[in-house]
Amino acid sequence: MLCAAPHPLRAQEPAATVPAVPDWAQPGSPTHVQVPPPSDFHRPSTNFDKPIGVFQGQSDIGSAVVPGNASYDSATRQYTIDSAGYNIWYSRDEFRFLWKKMSGDVSLAVDVTFPDPKGYGDRKVVLVIRQNLEDDSKEAMIGEHGVGMIHLAWRPEKGAFLKDMQYRFGGTLAGVKAKRIGIEKHGDAFAIFVSLQGEPMHQLGPPIELHFDQPFYVGVGFCSHLPATSDTAVVSDVILENSAGKVR
Repeated sequence: MLCAAPHPLRAQEPAATVPAVPDWAQPGSPTHVQVPPPSDFHRPSTNFDKPIGVFQGQSDIGSAVVPGNASYDSATRQYTIDSAGYNIWYSRDEFRFLWKKMSGDVSLAVDVTFPDPKGYGDRKVVLVIRQNLEDDSKEAMIGEHGVGMIHLAWRPEKGAFLKDMQYRFGGTLAGVKAKRIGIEKHGDAFAIFVSLQGEPMHQLGPPIELHFDQPFYVGVGFCSHLPATSDTAVVSDVILENSAGKVR
């Protein structure tokens, strides 16, 4: 009787694993304080030739250990951004970035929501202007945190530590999160704008001065502040104009 030859046994491929998260990248807790990354730590960004809405491309800046994702609903004008990433801070960043290459003056404004009210408090949506797509790029940004804090932050040179001016709402505004945030570039001056509850946008604090070579990258990003756990932010009603004064 003829017998079929047995199939050779194949070794099982190992399941995909998330790379180990360095201790310095863990968020702060009662027993742990997040510290800056080592000065020589970098990951190349992962860039996608994938236009989305008004933006020309997308990147996982710093390539967080869990890849990000983004989608756009043209009917609602909403961008949904999923991203892990330990932080947008210190001397390098990890976040999902939707961008457009631009020159000259810029106005960028969006409405911000966090669908999960239980997300990490320091997660942040950022409107950012970056010199390039490397993890330690020079940049200027407005960041809105999950707890409501807003800051104007900037990395004055490639690889430098971020500087910032923080605005924490308290008293009768405790718990309020800005409905709309914006950033304007006018020459080398950068200023941020907010609307807390739908009133006309108004400038928050003084501008800072920072020079960018042209062209540069302008867009919106999100970071969960958890190095290996993705979260979601939604931005909508995006204004992106190649002139200043359009978010007021």
